[in-house]
Amino acid sequence: MSAKEIVVDAYINGEDFQTEEKITRENPSKPDEIVGYAPLNTREDTVRAIDAADAAFEGWSATPVEERINRMKRAVQKLKEATPEIAELLAREHGKPIYDAEGEIAVSLAWMERAADRAVDVLKDEVNEDENGRTITQYDPLGVVSAISPWNYPISLSTIKIAPAILAGNPIVIKPSPLAPLAVSKAIKIIAEEFPAGVVNLVNGEAEVGIELTSNPKIQKIAFTGGTETGKKIMKSAADTIKKITLELGGNDPAIILPDFDVNDEAAMRRLVISNFLTAGEICMIAKRIYVPRSMHDSFVEKYIEAANKWIRIGDPLDREVTTGPINNKAQKEYVEELVEDAQKNGAEVRKVGRILHEDLFDQGYYLQPTVVLGANQQDRIVEEEQFGPTVPIIPYEDEKEAIELANDSIFGLTSSVWGEEEHAIKVARQIEAGTTMINTAAVQGLDVRYAFGGVKQSGIGREYGDDGLRAYVSKHIINAPLNKDLEYIPE
Repeated sequence: MSAKEIVVDAYINGEDFQTEEKITRENPSKPDEIVGYAPLNTREDTVRAIDAADAAFEGWSATPVEERINRMKRAVQKLKEATPEIAELLAREHGKPIYDAEGEIAVSLAWMERAADRAVDVLKDEVNEDENGRTITQYDPLGVVSAISPWNYPISLSTIKIAPAILAGNPIVIKPSPLAPLAVSKAIKIIAEEFPAGVVNLVNGEAEVGIELTSNPKIQKIAFTGGTETGKKIMKSAADTIKKITLELGGNDPAIILPDFDVNDEAAMRRLVISNFLTAGEICMIAKRIYVPRSMHDSFVEKYIEAANKWIRIGDPLDREVTTGPINNKAQKEYVEELVEDAQKNGAEVRKVGRILHEDLFDQGYYLQPTVVLGANQQDRIVEEEQFGPTVPIIPYEDEKEAIELANDSIFGLTSSVWGEEEHAIKVARQIEAGTTMINTAAVQGLDVRYAFGGVKQSGIGREYGDDGLRAYVSKHIINAPLNKDLEYIPE
């Protein structure tokens, strides 16, 4: 093992847990280079972690919320201090540029701090007393939570679950993706060490681990971020014991450009380009299809490509000049290539954008030069399917009604965006079928951890972030003490 290779362990019941078999994670910029190894946990290991969490539940759920908050704040501080090391590791194993890795950790910290600051107010009893008597609404912890996070934003999409779960009094067992297990494992261990044994447990592995985490009868809630097809399987697995679920699933997020959008607004056009190509397009809430008035299509495309060529700089994720790194894994690269090739076969024009800064890496890594697809039809795969990669179709529309219909013509409804004069854009946004619609911005640029995030249609169930994200990990317990304890219409 070279000096640069690292090994992370599972973390169960307050202790490192090692396995003989390992998950190997390569560097997507240089696939011949091994970044490190994560444990290949088994079903038995997962049961051990669930049992540890279950044993910790009684003590942790009885712990005053103020102590939970103080522990969370200590974890936040330690994670802040570790940011440089973890961000570099994330860039190496994932492929996202270093600024993007640092940004992901910053979003994670912002949410952890926000959740800690809101916990007392959100989780405290609500008491209603009037002429009819007294009613108390108590927010009870659920029990053991299982969480499964994806590879594209492994740290933020793990802490989005860990923070509210444990602040609400629930122990958690979390499984990251084997496609980006290293940096997130280090981050989770930093958090876990600030809490009693069994409160935060970490396992890595393949399908058998996920199956146990979604079917074990001791699990009371599942929190999952990932693909819609996997989400459907989790719903089926949860059904046998009626587990509570939060699912943040796929998206095919439309961006509607209104006629009053200024194509000469360089800052706005740059935001739009970033909303398509940040993290090489591997974001669930990225803008994945752009609808433009036919009358301004050509001028829009010209200015858009100009902005893309300025911002997109492809190369080594550790180079701070780079804005776009490789795709995380070979299978995802091949899928995106397949979509682009399919569009070309159907008559679409494909234009490459951006500058390649490191030709040697580009040729050996999982790189794709970002592309803009012109002339695609609504029924083409590149429009209907979630690309999750550095390509975006630009599609003309005739009028506002058609733009809204095209935007809503999808099984997904995670996020969307409308670009133009603000009041006009808000009027259009009200007609979009989505969990979140952003105005003159999109994707991570418009994310606000103070407000609930989640999708409609096949983009998921439930909400994360905001006060809703905290209350997703408790159950309402109504305690009713009426003054009139006997109903008048019931005879003696």
